[in-house]
Amino acid sequence: MNGPDYIEGKNPVLELLRSKRPINKVLVAKGPADRATSEIIRLAKENGAPVEFVDKSILDKKSPSKKHQGVIALASQKEYSELEDLLEEALKKNEKPLIVILDGIEDPQNLGAILRSAECAGAHGVVIAKRRAAQVTSSVSSASAGAVEYVKVARVVNISETIEKLKKTGVWVVGIEAGQEKNYTDVDLNLPTAIVIGSEGKGLSHLVKERCEVLASIPMKGKISSLNASVATAVVLFEAVRQRTCP
Repeated sequence: MNGPDYIEGKNPVLELLRSKRPINKVLVAKGPADRATSEIIRLAKENGAPVEFVDKSILDKKSPSKKHQGVIALASQKEYSELEDLLEEALKKNEKPLIVILDGIEDPQNLGAILRSAECAGAHGVVIAKRRAAQVTSSVSSASAGAVEYVKVARVVNISETIEKLKKTGVWVVGIEAGQEKNYTDVDLNLPTAIVIGSEGKGLSHLVKERCEVLASIPMKGKISSLNASVATAVVLFEAVRQRTCP
């Protein structure tokens, strides 16, 4: 990825400023500033980031999503982590690893929502593929409501090989797939765990399914047969939180 990262919206920009990621400048729409915008201006000045007040029309032109809420920050690109960094994060916190592996998630909104759930659940990182998958972009940052600034994201060449690497470190790999007999609540998520989520429609790829140590599903009671990938991720992550909090 080349050039600055455009972070849009009040919450994402606030979290960007709090995270101390290098910022080139912050663009703010001219006019009265509400509490959030005032806090953005204060933090930007505190961090030494130039603040430029511009007409809203300029923000409209620069905004990829058109949902800038009167604020856009031009920041350095988010740095991806290595797989080992995610395990190190768990070790540093003296916690059992809790990692999310995404198999073919292509929608930036879904990736952003998954990052938000991962951050809220205290997961130690998210693994994505380098090809044929959504990458961390400004759209993802906005959809994550700023969570992208706090969640480690590892990009890997091969998801199946990554699963094998994690298994060798003692991480229990759980694939979530519709139609499986085993209920996700019956899986021991209190172990060092990687939760594998497939894409909407296709689910987990054949090879990834084979590499998972257990496959489980979320029971469905309605007429629609599956959940959105980001919702499914949140459901399983917070079951892990429940089990780890009240084992």
